[in-house]
Amino acid sequence: MTLLTKNKSVIVVGGGAAGLMSAIHSAWSGAEVIIFEKNPRPARKVLITGKGRCNVTNNCSIETVMNNTPTNPKFLYSALNRFSPEDTMSFFEMLGVELKTERGNRVFPVSDKAKDIADALISCAESAGCSIYEKNIKSLIIENNTIKGVKDSNGVEYFADSVILACGGASYPKTGSDGYGYVLARQAGHTVTKIKPSLVPLESIESYCCDMMGLSLRNIKIDLLDTKTEKTIYSDFGELLFTHFGLSGPIVLSASSHIKEMESGRYKIIIDLKPALSEEQLDARILRDFSEFKNKDFINSLGKLLPQKMIPVIISLSGISEHKKCNEITRAERHRLLELIKAFPITIKAFRPIAEAIVTSGGVSVKEISSKTMESKLVKGLHFAGELIDIDAYTGGFNLQLAFATGVVAGESAAM
Repeated sequence: MTLLTKNKSVIVVGGGAAGLMSAIHSAWSGAEVIIFEKNPRPARKVLITGKGRCNVTNNCSIETVMNNTPTNPKFLYSALNRFSPEDTMSFFEMLGVELKTERGNRVFPVSDKAKDIADALISCAESAGCSIYEKNIKSLIIENNTIKGVKDSNGVEYFADSVILACGGASYPKTGSDGYGYVLARQAGHTVTKIKPSLVPLESIESYCCDMMGLSLRNIKIDLLDTKTEKTIYSDFGELLFTHFGLSGPIVLSASSHIKEMESGRYKIIIDLKPALSEEQLDARILRDFSEFKNKDFINSLGKLLPQKMIPVIISLSGISEHKKCNEITRAERHRLLELIKAFPITIKAFRPIAEAIVTSGGVSVKEISSKTMESKLVKGLHFAGELIDIDAYTGGFNLQLAFATGVVAGESAAM
């Protein structure tokens, strides 16, 4: 079935952030565009980003974006120069979405509603003349190493001059990112690198995380330690959350993207509960508290220093009897307490399932994609955009920026 009639026709598979942006720019470049999205509503994943607020980009330089992209940052240089964070902000403001910049240069809609970003993308695509159909695309039509179109789950064929695959990764499959884009890429002969969750909560070996479930710690420091190499591979300040399975929260999600090969027990997160205090300052603080509560039990002396949920865990790990009087605690015992507060250990057992990850690490090999056009080096007319490619970044709006930038380049190139 030939649905497209203009001089240049483009099919976009996937109606998420990258797919909608590529469709818009294809249409703006003069092509007739059809978007095939398997969900009744496009941009479902956009609706849940930033806890429903949509961290749409990061108000920073191109270099900063690349520094926050641990996987194949150099591949993105051309795309980010074509569509920078500044361009992203200008784009949405042009569409009438007011933006604001918060801590860490994270950019959100003033309304704090991700729906405003999703609606703006959908409305812009429709205004540009893009047609959106609810279809599940199951295969590519390729002849003589040239893309000819796609085939849906009912066997109906749709033909076009170019096809853009923007199907997402394998995270949050209910939003449509169910990993089928990798199947389509492999049909075209592309290599798909190992898939793993990124920006994902971490499961712990220790059970005491469950004992502190629901406790959120702010303004703390973590170090991610690789015990095999005895090197600290990531450090950060911020917020984390104890859960029934282990750890979550912004800095934990960022730390997860530095774990390339998960092995139970290999990685440890060391939490500094009082990063603003040196060991000497903390020791003085503990001594003051012990002096104030000198005739009271140890368990009753920590309320000013630690969150209530954490006190039983700290006491258990310190080996100090909870009923020992503060004026009887030895210097060695006090030092053990200090060490726990400055280096509280969590041993990592596993990633949470990829369905809980914000993004997927791994994807279509960048070696087989032109960085300047996002076109396949194997099949003429086939383009890629967004999370389907082997690129991923840290939290802070960087992943959406990569989706938008690659989408713009793929869309414009496909329409040429």
